[in-house]
Amino acid sequence: MAQEIINRVANSKLKVIDLEDYYPEGKRVLFDIKDWLLEGLVLREKDFRQHVSEHDWSQYKDCYVALHCSTDAIVPDWAYMLISLQLQEFSKLTVIGPLDQLESIIYTSIISDLDLTVYKDMPVIIKGCSHKPVPANALILLSQKLKPIAKSIMFGEACSSVPLYKRK
Repeated sequence: MAQEIINRVANSKLKVIDLEDYYPEGKRVLFDIKDWLLEGLVLREKDFRQHVSEHDWSQYKDCYVALHCSTDAIVPDWAYMLISLQLQEFSKLTVIGPLDQLESIIYTSIISDLDLTVYKDMPVIIKGCSHKPVPANALILLSQKLKPIAKSIMFGEACSSVPLYKRK
């Protein structure tokens, strides 16, 4: 007589949070200002302002933009501020730094806005594998936000999770 297969994970109180589910759509753009610098190293204010005023900023509509300079130039803060003011009406978010920092800042905002009350006194697994770029920093922020709420926190998949925290 064949025994019925029972999915114990589906029948348990275990809750899974997949940060990939919160990944916001929108193109990510790395905007390098080196081409607007003299020999890629020296910012000449008049020339720089001209590049800013002549650039088509509308191409960044609904994009997430990371501003950076790929050379060793010393770029004054006002230069990035000037660009960000032009991007403000088009981009979803503009930051200074590489793309991974952009993702981290995006997820910081998402996690701070998450209502985690449904996980109160529940065992929680933070899903580990994802196809979208979920930054490690987001996993840390989520686990810290869950600690005062959840009964336990694990990482990975239901079939092979790593225990991280259990309330005593």
